[in-house]
This record gives sequence, structure tokens and C-alpha cells, in this order.
Amino acid sequence: MSAKDKAKAKAEQAKGRLKETTGKATGDRQMESEGRAAKAKGDVREAVQKGKDTLKRKRGH
Repeated sequence: MSAKDKAKAKAEQAKGRLKETTGKATGDRQMESEGRAAKAKGDVREAVQKGKDTLKRKRGH
């Protein structure tokens, strides 16, 4: 996983957590939902990159 991709995934996850927490604190269900979605998107991005890294290692690149 390249450092740039990893940072992008982590930033997306952090943004999502912050938005979700803010939504919970203010009672804004839409913001909370958007935060969960952003966090999930970051999780998926990270998982895809880890999968790519695993395949590269198995192929010997």
C-alpha cells in the first residue's frame, strides 16, 4: 500500500469518525449517517489496497 493511498484512506476514516461523532452529539442523524458512510468508504479503500499488496507479495513483485 503506497503511503499516499494509506494516508488518503486514514484521512477518510478520520473525517468519517469526526462527522459521525458530531452528528451524534448534535442529534443530526443525517450527519451521523454521512459520517458512517465516509468511514466505511475509507475502510473499503484500505482493504482494497491491502489486498493489492498481498497479491503483489504472492506474485513476488
